[in-house]
Amino acid sequence: MALTLALVAAIGVIWFAERSLERLNLAIAGLCFSAAVLLFVVDDFGRAILLSSIVAAAISGASWVKYNYSGLKLIVTDLPLAFAGTVPFLVAQYPIAVAVVVSGGLALVLAAIVALHMPGWPVTPEFQIVLLGTALAGLVAAYKAGGGAISYQRIATERRCFYSTFIASLLDPRSWRRFGGLSLSDIADDPLPLLPAIPARAFDYPDIIVIQHESVFDPRVYGLPVEPDVEAFLSPKNGLYGSLNVDIFGGGSWQSEFSLLTGLSSASFGSNAYFLFKRGVGRFHSSLPQALTALGYRTSLASSCRRDFLNYDNFYRSIGIGERLFTDDFPAPFDAKRFEATNSDALFLEAAIDAHAKGIAADAAPRFLYALTNFNHGPHNRRLTAPGRVDDRVRAFATASLDDPYYTEYYARLAETAVTWNGLKSALSNHFPERPMLIVHYGDHQPVVTRQIEAKLQLPADARRQFRTFYAIEVLNYPADRLVSGRSRNLDVAFLGTVALQQAGLPLDEIFATRASLIEHCGDSYFASSSERKCRFHRTLVQLGVIELEPAARQPY
Repeated sequence: MALTLALVAAIGVIWFAERSLERLNLAIAGLCFSAAVLLFVVDDFGRAILLSSIVAAAISGASWVKYNYSGLKLIVTDLPLAFAGTVPFLVAQYPIAVAVVVSGGLALVLAAIVALHMPGWPVTPEFQIVLLGTALAGLVAAYKAGGGAISYQRIATERRCFYSTFIASLLDPRSWRRFGGLSLSDIADDPLPLLPAIPARAFDYPDIIVIQHESVFDPRVYGLPVEPDVEAFLSPKNGLYGSLNVDIFGGGSWQSEFSLLTGLSSASFGSNAYFLFKRGVGRFHSSLPQALTALGYRTSLASSCRRDFLNYDNFYRSIGIGERLFTDDFPAPFDAKRFEATNSDALFLEAAIDAHAKGIAADAAPRFLYALTNFNHGPHNRRLTAPGRVDDRVRAFATASLDDPYYTEYYARLAETAVTWNGLKSALSNHFPERPMLIVHYGDHQPVVTRQIEAKLQLPADARRQFRTFYAIEVLNYPADRLVSGRSRNLDVAFLGTVALQQAGLPLDEIFATRASLIEHCGDSYFASSSERKCRFHRTLVQLGVIELEPAARQPY
Protein backbone atom coordinates (compact mmCIF):
# COMPACT_ATOMS: atom_id res chain seq x y z
CA MET A 1 0.00 0.00 0.00
CA ALA A 2 2.80 2.44 0.93
CA LEU A 3 4.66 1.68 -2.31
CA THR A 4 1.50 2.21 -4.35
CA LEU A 5 0.88 5.53 -2.61
CA ALA A 6 4.46 6.59 -3.28
CA LEU A 7 4.19 5.74 -6.99
CA VAL A 8 0.91 7.62 -7.35
CA ALA A 9 2.48 10.64 -5.62
CA ALA A 10 5.49 10.48 -7.91
CA ILE A 11 3.32 10.39 -11.04
CA GLY A 12 1.27 13.35 -9.80
CA VAL A 13 4.33 15.42 -8.91
CA ILE A 14 6.04 14.76 -12.23
CA TRP A 15 2.97 15.76 -14.20
CA PHE A 16 2.52 18.90 -12.09
CA ALA A 17 6.19 19.76 -12.59
CA GLU A 18 6.43 19.12 -16.32
CA ARG A 19 3.01 19.82 -17.88
CA SER A 20 4.48 18.42 -21.07
CA LEU A 21 5.62 15.08 -22.52
CA GLU A 22 8.60 16.62 -24.33
CA ARG A 23 11.17 16.38 -21.48
CA LEU A 24 9.44 13.77 -19.38
CA ASN A 25 12.31 11.27 -19.67
CA LEU A 26 14.78 13.56 -17.87
CA ALA A 27 12.23 14.42 -15.16
CA ILE A 28 11.58 10.72 -14.47
CA ALA A 29 15.30 9.94 -14.57
CA GLY A 30 15.98 12.78 -12.14
CA LEU A 31 13.34 11.57 -9.72
CA CYS A 32 14.65 7.99 -9.94
CA PHE A 33 18.20 9.13 -9.25
CA SER A 34 17.02 11.21 -6.31
CA ALA A 35 15.18 8.17 -4.96
CA ALA A 36 18.29 5.99 -5.40
CA VAL A 37 20.34 8.50 -3.37
CA LEU A 38 17.69 8.74 -0.66
CA LEU A 39 17.56 4.96 -0.51
CA PHE A 40 20.87 5.11 1.36
CA VAL A 41 19.09 7.16 4.04
CA VAL A 42 15.74 5.40 4.47
CA ASP A 43 16.54 1.83 3.29
CA ASP A 44 13.27 1.13 1.45
CA PHE A 45 11.68 1.88 -1.92
CA GLY A 46 8.40 3.39 -0.80
CA ARG A 47 9.79 6.07 1.47
CA ALA A 48 12.67 6.86 -0.92
CA ILE A 49 10.24 7.44 -3.80
CA LEU A 50 7.92 9.48 -1.60
CA LEU A 51 10.75 11.66 -0.29
CA SER A 52 12.16 12.19 -3.77
CA SER A 53 8.67 13.21 -4.90
CA ILE A 54 8.53 15.76 -2.08
CA VAL A 55 11.93 17.14 -3.13
CA ALA A 56 10.73 17.35 -6.76
CA ALA A 57 7.55 19.12 -5.62
CA ALA A 58 9.60 21.64 -3.63
CA ILE A 59 11.91 22.36 -6.59
CA SER A 60 9.00 22.63 -9.03
CA GLY A 61 6.99 24.84 -6.70
CA ALA A 62 9.93 27.19 -6.19
CA SER A 63 10.51 27.22 -9.94
CA TRP A 64 6.86 28.04 -10.59
CA VAL A 65 7.02 30.98 -8.15
CA LYS A 66 10.25 32.24 -9.71
CA TYR A 67 8.70 31.97 -13.18
CA ASN A 68 5.68 34.01 -12.13
CA TYR A 69 7.88 36.82 -10.82
CA SER A 70 10.81 36.72 -13.25
CA GLY A 71 9.63 34.93 -16.40
CA LEU A 72 12.40 32.33 -16.01
CA LYS A 73 12.48 28.93 -14.33
CA LEU A 74 14.65 27.93 -11.38
CA ILE A 75 18.13 26.58 -12.11
CA VAL A 76 20.82 25.45 -9.71
CA THR A 77 22.92 28.60 -10.11
CA ASP A 78 20.00 30.66 -8.81
CA LEU A 79 20.49 29.25 -5.33
CA PRO A 80 23.34 31.62 -4.38
CA LEU A 81 20.97 34.53 -5.02
CA ALA A 82 19.20 33.64 -1.78
CA PHE A 83 22.34 34.91 -0.04
CA ALA A 84 22.72 38.00 -2.24
CA GLY A 85 19.95 40.14 -0.83
CA THR A 86 17.06 38.87 -2.93
CA VAL A 87 15.12 37.30 -0.05
CA PRO A 88 14.69 40.58 1.90
CA PHE A 89 13.74 42.28 -1.37
CA LEU A 90 11.05 39.67 -2.11
CA VAL A 91 9.69 39.87 1.44
CA ALA A 92 9.37 43.65 1.13
CA GLN A 93 7.89 43.67 -2.37
CA TYR A 94 5.73 40.55 -2.43
CA PRO A 95 4.81 39.57 1.15
CA ILE A 96 1.76 37.49 0.15
CA ALA A 97 3.77 35.41 -2.31
CA VAL A 98 6.49 34.86 0.29
CA ALA A 99 3.85 33.79 2.84
CA VAL A 100 2.47 31.26 0.36
CA VAL A 101 5.97 29.90 -0.31
CA VAL A 102 6.72 29.56 3.40
CA SER A 103 3.38 27.83 4.01
CA GLY A 104 4.02 25.44 1.14
CA GLY A 105 7.51 24.72 2.43
CA LEU A 106 6.19 23.92 5.90
CA ALA A 107 3.58 21.61 4.39
CA LEU A 108 6.28 19.73 2.47
CA VAL A 109 8.42 19.43 5.61
CA LEU A 110 5.46 17.92 7.48
CA ALA A 111 4.88 15.54 4.56
CA ALA A 112 8.53 14.48 4.71
CA ILE A 113 8.28 13.83 8.48
CA VAL A 114 5.21 11.67 7.92
CA ALA A 115 6.98 9.80 5.11
CA LEU A 116 9.96 9.06 7.32
CA HIS A 117 7.69 7.30 9.82
CA MET A 118 5.89 5.15 7.28
CA PRO A 119 6.57 1.39 7.30
CA GLY A 120 8.83 0.04 4.59
CA TRP A 121 10.76 -2.92 3.26
CA PRO A 122 14.54 -2.80 3.67
CA VAL A 123 16.81 -3.12 0.62
CA THR A 124 20.29 -4.66 0.80
CA PRO A 125 23.31 -2.33 0.46
CA GLU A 126 24.51 -4.25 -2.60
CA PHE A 127 21.23 -3.65 -4.38
CA GLN A 128 21.32 0.03 -3.38
CA ILE A 129 24.68 0.45 -5.11
CA VAL A 130 23.48 -1.34 -8.25
CA LEU A 131 20.34 0.79 -8.32
CA LEU A 132 22.32 4.02 -7.85
CA GLY A 133 24.64 3.15 -10.74
CA THR A 134 21.71 2.27 -12.98
CA ALA A 135 19.83 5.44 -12.08
CA LEU A 136 22.93 7.57 -12.72
CA ALA A 137 23.46 5.99 -16.14
CA GLY A 138 19.81 6.57 -16.99
CA LEU A 139 20.04 10.19 -15.86
CA VAL A 140 23.08 10.91 -18.02
CA ALA A 141 21.53 9.13 -21.01
CA ALA A 142 18.28 11.12 -20.67
CA TYR A 143 20.26 14.36 -20.37
CA LYS A 144 22.24 13.69 -23.54
CA ALA A 145 19.23 12.41 -25.45
CA GLY A 146 17.40 15.65 -24.67
CA GLY A 147 20.18 17.76 -26.15
CA GLY A 148 21.91 18.82 -22.94
CA ALA A 149 21.59 22.16 -21.19
CA ILE A 150 21.37 24.16 -24.43
CA SER A 151 18.04 22.58 -25.35
CA TYR A 152 16.61 23.58 -21.98
CA GLN A 153 17.85 27.16 -22.34
CA ARG A 154 15.69 27.43 -25.46
CA ILE A 155 12.55 26.77 -23.41
CA ALA A 156 13.62 28.76 -20.34
CA THR A 157 10.77 31.22 -20.85
CA GLU A 158 8.02 28.60 -21.37
CA ARG A 159 5.60 27.65 -18.60
CA ARG A 160 6.50 23.95 -18.52
CA CYS A 161 9.31 21.50 -17.71
CA PHE A 162 10.03 23.05 -14.29
CA TYR A 163 11.68 20.01 -12.71
CA SER A 164 13.57 18.76 -15.78
CA THR A 165 15.01 22.26 -16.36
CA PHE A 166 16.43 22.30 -12.85
CA ILE A 167 17.88 18.78 -13.30
CA ALA A 168 19.45 19.81 -16.62
CA SER A 169 21.12 22.81 -14.94
CA LEU A 170 22.38 20.50 -12.19
CA LEU A 171 24.11 18.37 -14.83
CA ASP A 172 25.45 21.30 -16.84
CA PRO A 173 29.24 21.55 -16.23
CA ARG A 174 29.06 25.34 -16.50
CA SER A 175 26.97 25.43 -13.33
CA TRP A 176 29.95 24.21 -11.34
CA ARG A 177 32.65 26.48 -12.66
CA ARG A 178 34.40 28.62 -10.09
CA PHE A 179 32.89 32.02 -9.50
CA GLY A 180 36.09 34.04 -9.89
CA GLY A 181 35.61 34.82 -13.59
CA LEU A 182 32.83 35.24 -16.10
CA SER A 183 31.77 32.90 -18.87
CA LEU A 184 29.80 33.44 -22.05
CA SER A 185 27.29 30.79 -23.04
CA ASP A 186 26.96 31.94 -26.67
CA ILE A 187 30.54 32.09 -27.91
CA ALA A 188 32.14 30.34 -30.89
CA ASP A 189 35.63 28.94 -31.26
CA ASP A 190 36.50 31.08 -34.28
CA PRO A 191 36.55 34.90 -34.22
CA LEU A 192 34.61 37.15 -36.59
CA PRO A 193 36.67 39.74 -38.50
CA LEU A 194 35.51 43.23 -37.56
CA LEU A 195 33.99 45.47 -40.22
CA PRO A 196 35.59 48.79 -41.12
CA ALA A 197 34.54 51.83 -39.11
CA ILE A 198 31.66 53.88 -40.49
CA PRO A 199 32.18 57.65 -40.80
CA ALA A 200 29.79 60.25 -39.39
CA ARG A 201 26.78 61.37 -41.41
CA ALA A 202 26.58 64.76 -39.70
CA PHE A 203 29.05 67.39 -38.55
CA ASP A 204 27.06 68.66 -35.56
CA TYR A 205 26.98 66.10 -32.79
CA PRO A 206 23.67 66.18 -30.91
CA ASP A 207 23.20 65.86 -27.18
CA ILE A 208 21.95 62.36 -26.45
CA ILE A 209 19.53 61.73 -23.59
CA VAL A 210 18.53 58.15 -22.77
CA ILE A 211 15.75 57.62 -20.24
CA GLN A 212 15.03 54.20 -18.80
CA HIS A 213 11.42 54.02 -17.61
CA GLU A 214 11.08 51.57 -14.75
CA SER A 215 8.60 48.71 -15.36
CA VAL A 216 6.96 50.46 -18.32
CA PHE A 217 5.45 48.43 -21.13
CA ASP A 218 2.98 49.24 -23.89
CA PRO A 219 -0.53 48.09 -22.83
CA ARG A 220 -1.30 47.47 -26.49
CA VAL A 221 0.96 44.40 -26.28
CA TYR A 222 -1.95 42.89 -24.33
CA GLY A 223 -4.62 44.33 -26.60
CA LEU A 224 -5.49 47.15 -24.17
CA PRO A 225 -6.22 50.66 -25.49
CA VAL A 226 -4.31 53.81 -24.58
CA GLU A 227 -5.27 57.49 -24.60
CA PRO A 228 -3.70 60.03 -27.00
CA ASP A 229 -1.17 61.38 -24.46
CA VAL A 230 0.08 57.89 -23.64
CA GLU A 231 0.11 56.94 -27.32
CA ALA A 232 2.23 59.99 -28.11
CA PHE A 233 4.66 58.95 -25.38
CA LEU A 234 4.96 55.33 -26.55
CA SER A 235 4.65 56.00 -30.29
CA PRO A 236 5.63 59.64 -30.98
CA LYS A 237 4.24 60.91 -34.27
CA ASN A 238 7.51 62.53 -35.31
CA GLY A 239 9.77 59.88 -33.81
CA LEU A 240 10.98 56.37 -34.38
CA TYR A 241 9.45 53.66 -32.21
CA GLY A 242 8.84 49.95 -31.86
CA SER A 243 8.70 46.94 -29.58
CA LEU A 244 11.78 46.21 -27.44
CA ASN A 245 12.87 42.74 -26.36
CA VAL A 246 14.56 42.58 -22.94
CA ASP A 247 16.17 39.74 -20.98
CA ILE A 248 14.18 40.13 -17.78
CA PHE A 249 10.68 40.16 -16.32
CA GLY A 250 9.47 41.58 -13.03
CA GLY A 251 12.80 43.01 -11.84
CA GLY A 252 16.56 43.26 -12.35
CA SER A 253 16.56 46.62 -14.15
CA TRP A 254 20.37 46.76 -14.11
CA GLN A 255 20.43 43.87 -16.59
CA SER A 256 18.65 46.02 -19.18
CA GLU A 257 20.99 48.88 -18.33
CA PHE A 258 23.96 46.59 -18.88
CA SER A 259 22.65 45.41 -22.25
CA LEU A 260 21.91 48.88 -23.60
CA LEU A 261 25.30 50.30 -22.60
CA THR A 262 27.56 47.36 -23.51
CA GLY A 263 25.67 46.00 -26.51
CA LEU A 264 25.67 42.53 -24.93
CA SER A 265 22.93 40.37 -23.47
CA SER A 266 23.11 39.93 -19.72
CA ALA A 267 21.63 36.45 -20.26
CA SER A 268 24.83 35.40 -22.06
CA PHE A 269 26.56 35.38 -18.67
CA GLY A 270 24.21 32.82 -17.10
CA SER A 271 23.89 33.04 -13.33
CA ASN A 272 26.34 35.95 -13.29
CA ALA A 273 23.76 38.11 -15.09
CA TYR A 274 22.39 39.18 -11.72
CA PHE A 275 25.87 40.07 -10.42
CA LEU A 276 27.31 41.89 -13.44
CA PHE A 277 27.38 45.25 -11.69
CA LYS A 278 29.72 43.73 -9.12
CA ARG A 279 31.61 41.00 -10.98
CA GLY A 280 31.73 42.96 -14.23
CA VAL A 281 33.58 46.00 -12.93
CA GLY A 282 36.64 46.59 -15.11
CA ARG A 283 35.83 43.75 -17.51
CA PHE A 284 34.04 45.58 -20.36
CA HIS A 285 36.05 47.98 -22.51
CA SER A 286 33.65 48.84 -25.32
CA SER A 287 30.50 50.65 -24.26
CA LEU A 288 28.21 53.43 -25.41
CA PRO A 289 29.66 55.94 -22.90
CA GLN A 290 33.24 55.03 -23.87
CA ALA A 291 32.46 55.43 -27.57
CA LEU A 292 30.85 58.83 -26.94
CA THR A 293 33.74 59.99 -24.75
CA ALA A 294 36.10 59.20 -27.62
CA LEU A 295 34.00 61.54 -29.78
CA GLY A 296 34.32 64.40 -27.29
CA TYR A 297 31.11 63.92 -25.32
CA ARG A 298 30.72 64.59 -21.60
CA THR A 299 28.89 61.63 -20.08
CA SER A 300 26.67 61.57 -17.01
CA LEU A 301 24.31 59.30 -15.09
CA ALA A 302 21.25 60.46 -13.13
CA SER A 303 19.93 57.60 -11.00
CA SER A 304 16.73 57.54 -8.96
CA CYS A 305 18.51 55.35 -6.40
CA ARG A 306 20.98 56.31 -3.68
CA ARG A 307 24.70 56.11 -4.32
CA ASP A 308 25.20 52.91 -2.30
CA PHE A 309 22.71 50.91 -4.40
CA LEU A 310 24.12 47.70 -5.90
CA ASN A 311 27.63 48.97 -6.71
CA TYR A 312 26.19 51.34 -9.34
CA ASP A 313 28.83 54.01 -8.84
CA ASN A 314 31.77 51.65 -9.41
CA PHE A 315 30.26 49.88 -12.39
CA TYR A 316 29.22 53.04 -14.20
CA ARG A 317 32.63 54.56 -13.59
CA SER A 318 34.24 51.45 -15.09
CA ILE A 319 32.29 51.68 -18.37
CA GLY A 320 33.04 55.34 -18.95
CA ILE A 321 30.33 57.44 -17.26
CA GLY A 322 32.22 60.55 -16.14
CA GLU A 323 29.70 62.16 -13.77
CA ARG A 324 27.37 60.02 -11.65
CA LEU A 325 24.54 61.66 -9.74
CA PHE A 326 22.25 59.83 -7.33
CA THR A 327 19.26 61.00 -5.32
CA ASP A 328 21.48 61.81 -2.36
CA ASP A 329 23.59 64.08 -4.61
CA PHE A 330 20.93 66.36 -6.14
CA PRO A 331 20.95 69.85 -4.61
CA ALA A 332 17.92 71.55 -3.04
CA PRO A 333 15.08 72.03 -3.66
CA PHE A 334 15.23 68.31 -4.49
CA ASP A 335 14.52 66.31 -1.32
CA ALA A 336 15.55 62.64 -1.49
CA LYS A 337 13.27 61.56 1.37
CA ARG A 338 10.26 63.32 -0.11
CA PHE A 339 11.06 61.80 -3.51
CA GLU A 340 11.35 58.28 -2.12
CA ALA A 341 7.77 58.44 -0.82
CA THR A 342 6.51 58.20 -4.42
CA ASN A 343 9.57 57.99 -6.74
CA SER A 344 7.76 60.58 -8.83
CA ASP A 345 9.05 61.01 -12.39
CA ALA A 346 8.04 64.69 -12.20
CA LEU A 347 10.40 65.31 -9.27
CA PHE A 348 13.25 63.15 -10.49
CA LEU A 349 13.37 64.07 -14.17
CA GLU A 350 13.15 67.77 -13.35
CA ALA A 351 16.22 67.41 -11.11
CA ALA A 352 18.05 65.30 -13.72
CA ILE A 353 17.39 67.81 -16.51
CA ASP A 354 18.42 70.70 -14.25
CA ALA A 355 21.76 68.98 -13.60
CA HIS A 356 22.09 68.37 -17.34
CA ALA A 357 21.45 72.07 -18.04
CA LYS A 358 24.08 73.16 -15.51
CA GLY A 359 26.58 70.87 -17.21
CA ILE A 360 25.85 72.52 -20.55
CA ALA A 361 26.32 75.96 -19.02
CA ALA A 362 29.72 74.94 -17.66
CA ASP A 363 30.92 73.14 -20.80
CA ALA A 364 29.43 73.51 -24.27
CA ALA A 365 30.70 70.10 -25.47
CA PRO A 366 28.01 67.64 -26.60
CA ARG A 367 26.57 65.70 -23.67
CA PHE A 368 25.24 62.22 -22.99
CA LEU A 369 22.77 61.81 -20.14
CA TYR A 370 21.51 58.44 -18.94
CA ALA A 371 18.53 58.85 -16.58
CA LEU A 372 17.09 55.92 -14.60
CA THR A 373 13.55 56.41 -13.29
CA ASN A 374 11.70 54.38 -10.66
CA PHE A 375 8.10 55.65 -10.63
CA ASN A 376 6.27 52.62 -12.02
CA HIS A 377 8.13 50.08 -9.91
CA GLY A 378 5.80 47.56 -8.28
CA PRO A 379 3.90 46.74 -6.28
CA HIS A 380 0.90 48.55 -7.71
CA ASN A 381 -1.33 48.21 -4.67
CA ARG A 382 -1.04 51.83 -3.53
CA ARG A 383 -1.86 55.10 -5.22
CA LEU A 384 1.23 57.14 -6.06
CA THR A 385 0.10 59.59 -8.71
CA ALA A 386 0.20 63.18 -7.50
CA PRO A 387 -3.14 64.96 -7.00
CA GLY A 388 -3.93 67.17 -9.97
CA ARG A 389 -1.46 65.52 -12.34
CA VAL A 390 -3.70 62.63 -13.34
CA ASP A 391 -7.43 63.08 -12.95
CA ASP A 392 -10.06 60.46 -12.26
CA ARG A 393 -10.92 60.29 -15.94
CA VAL A 394 -7.61 58.52 -16.60
CA ARG A 395 -8.31 55.95 -13.91
CA ALA A 396 -11.84 55.47 -15.23
CA PHE A 397 -10.43 54.85 -18.71
CA ALA A 398 -8.00 52.22 -17.37
CA THR A 399 -10.72 50.50 -15.32
CA ALA A 400 -13.05 50.41 -18.31
CA SER A 401 -10.25 48.79 -20.33
CA LEU A 402 -9.52 46.16 -17.66
CA ASP A 403 -11.29 45.94 -14.33
CA ASP A 404 -8.19 45.38 -12.23
CA PRO A 405 -7.05 47.89 -9.57
CA TYR A 406 -3.36 47.05 -10.05
CA TYR A 407 -3.56 47.72 -13.78
CA THR A 408 -5.45 50.95 -13.10
CA GLU A 409 -2.62 52.13 -10.86
CA TYR A 410 -0.02 51.08 -13.43
CA TYR A 411 -1.82 53.00 -16.19
CA ALA A 412 -2.31 56.09 -14.00
CA ARG A 413 1.43 56.22 -13.31
CA LEU A 414 2.15 55.73 -17.01
CA ALA A 415 -0.20 58.60 -17.85
CA GLU A 416 1.58 60.86 -15.35
CA THR A 417 4.94 59.93 -16.89
CA ALA A 418 3.59 60.85 -20.33
CA VAL A 419 2.45 64.26 -19.05
CA THR A 420 5.79 64.81 -17.30
CA TRP A 421 7.78 63.91 -20.39
CA ASN A 422 5.73 66.19 -22.63
CA GLY A 423 6.43 69.13 -20.31
CA LEU A 424 10.15 68.38 -20.05
CA LYS A 425 10.46 68.05 -23.81
CA SER A 426 9.01 71.53 -24.24
CA ALA A 427 11.34 72.89 -21.56
CA LEU A 428 14.41 71.39 -23.23
CA SER A 429 13.44 72.79 -26.61
CA ASN A 430 12.80 76.27 -25.18
CA HIS A 431 15.94 76.43 -23.02
CA PHE A 432 18.33 75.11 -25.69
CA PRO A 433 16.87 76.11 -29.07
CA GLU A 434 20.26 75.96 -30.77
CA ARG A 435 21.37 72.55 -29.48
CA PRO A 436 20.22 69.49 -31.46
CA MET A 437 19.12 66.68 -29.17
CA LEU A 438 18.30 63.03 -29.68
CA ILE A 439 16.21 61.44 -26.92
CA VAL A 440 15.77 57.70 -26.47
CA HIS A 441 13.34 56.34 -23.94
CA TYR A 442 12.43 52.76 -23.29
CA GLY A 443 10.99 50.31 -20.76
CA ASP A 444 13.43 48.12 -18.85
CA HIS A 445 11.03 45.24 -18.16
CA GLN A 446 7.38 44.42 -17.51
CA PRO A 447 6.05 44.44 -13.94
CA VAL A 448 4.49 41.33 -12.41
CA VAL A 449 1.05 42.95 -12.73
CA THR A 450 1.01 41.68 -16.32
CA ARG A 451 0.51 38.16 -14.96
CA GLN A 452 -2.94 39.30 -13.78
CA ILE A 453 -3.58 40.96 -17.12
CA GLU A 454 -2.86 37.72 -18.96
CA ALA A 455 -5.09 35.74 -16.63
CA LYS A 456 -8.03 38.18 -16.77
CA LEU A 457 -7.89 38.51 -20.53
CA GLN A 458 -7.37 34.74 -20.94
CA LEU A 459 -4.73 35.35 -23.59
CA PRO A 460 -3.13 32.45 -25.43
CA ALA A 461 0.32 31.38 -24.26
CA ASP A 462 3.18 33.47 -25.66
CA ALA A 463 6.51 32.98 -23.91
CA ARG A 464 8.09 36.04 -25.55
CA ARG A 465 5.27 38.49 -24.77
CA GLN A 466 6.38 38.92 -21.15
CA PHE A 467 9.76 40.24 -22.35
CA ARG A 468 8.38 42.96 -24.63
CA THR A 469 8.48 46.61 -23.65
CA PHE A 470 8.86 49.65 -25.93
CA TYR A 471 11.41 52.08 -27.28
CA ALA A 472 10.97 55.51 -28.83
CA ILE A 473 13.50 57.90 -30.36
CA GLU A 474 12.69 61.58 -30.70
CA VAL A 475 14.68 64.62 -31.78
CA LEU A 476 14.61 68.30 -30.87
CA ASN A 477 16.06 71.17 -32.93
CA TYR A 478 16.88 68.70 -35.70
CA PRO A 479 16.66 69.00 -39.48
CA ALA A 480 13.51 67.19 -40.61
CA ASP A 481 15.42 64.70 -42.76
CA ARG A 482 17.84 63.53 -40.04
CA LEU A 483 15.40 61.05 -38.44
CA VAL A 484 13.01 58.78 -40.29
CA SER A 485 9.78 58.79 -38.29
CA GLY A 486 7.16 56.09 -37.83
CA ARG A 487 7.04 52.54 -36.58
CA SER A 488 10.40 50.82 -36.97
CA ARG A 489 11.60 47.28 -36.56
CA ASN A 490 11.31 45.45 -33.26
CA LEU A 491 14.66 45.57 -31.48
CA ASP A 492 16.57 43.82 -28.76
CA VAL A 493 17.79 46.10 -25.98
CA ALA A 494 21.39 45.06 -26.78
CA PHE A 495 21.06 46.88 -30.13
CA LEU A 496 19.36 50.04 -28.85
CA GLY A 497 22.60 51.89 -28.07
CA THR A 498 23.94 51.16 -31.55
CA VAL A 499 20.71 52.34 -33.18
CA ALA A 500 20.94 55.56 -31.14
CA LEU A 501 24.41 56.22 -32.56
CA GLN A 502 23.12 55.53 -36.07
CA GLN A 503 20.15 57.86 -35.70
CA ALA A 504 22.39 60.58 -34.28
CA GLY A 505 24.54 60.36 -37.41
CA LEU A 506 27.66 59.64 -35.35
CA PRO A 507 30.62 57.57 -36.55
CA LEU A 508 30.72 53.89 -35.59
CA ASP A 509 34.02 52.28 -34.67
CA GLU A 510 34.82 48.76 -35.87
CA ILE A 511 33.05 47.10 -32.94
CA PHE A 512 29.84 49.15 -33.21
CA ALA A 513 29.86 48.79 -37.02
CA THR A 514 30.11 45.03 -36.69
CA ARG A 515 27.39 44.97 -34.03
CA ALA A 516 25.13 47.02 -36.32
CA SER A 517 25.54 44.36 -39.00
CA LEU A 518 24.25 41.73 -36.58
CA ILE A 519 20.80 43.33 -36.34
CA GLU A 520 19.77 41.57 -39.54
CA HIS A 521 21.16 38.23 -38.31
CA CYS A 522 19.73 38.30 -34.79
CA GLY A 523 16.39 39.97 -35.40
CA ASP A 524 14.55 41.17 -32.31
CA SER A 525 16.14 38.76 -29.85
CA TYR A 526 19.88 38.93 -29.30
CA PHE A 527 20.45 36.17 -26.76
CA ALA A 528 17.87 33.73 -28.15
CA SER A 529 19.27 34.13 -31.66
CA SER A 530 21.22 31.16 -32.97
CA SER A 531 23.33 33.43 -35.19
CA GLU A 532 26.80 32.01 -35.69
CA ARG A 533 28.09 35.50 -36.52
CA LYS A 534 26.99 36.73 -33.11
CA CYS A 535 28.84 33.89 -31.36
CA ARG A 536 31.97 34.56 -33.42
CA PHE A 537 31.67 38.27 -32.64
CA HIS A 538 31.77 37.41 -28.95
CA ARG A 539 34.96 35.39 -29.52
CA THR A 540 36.49 38.41 -31.23
CA LEU A 541 35.63 40.66 -28.28
CA VAL A 542 37.24 38.22 -25.88
CA GLN A 543 40.37 37.82 -27.98
CA LEU A 544 40.75 41.60 -28.28
CA GLY A 545 40.42 41.99 -24.52
CA VAL A 546 37.23 44.02 -24.93
CA ILE A 547 35.55 41.49 -22.64
CA GLU A 548 37.77 40.12 -19.88
CA LEU A 549 36.57 36.78 -18.56
CA GLU A 550 39.46 35.62 -16.42
CA PRO A 551 39.70 36.85 -12.82
CA ALA A 552 43.42 37.66 -13.11
CA ALA A 553 42.73 40.11 -15.90
CA ARG A 554 40.56 42.45 -13.81
CA GLN A 555 41.74 46.00 -13.39
CA PRO A 556 41.18 47.76 -10.05
CA TYR A 557 38.52 50.48 -9.91
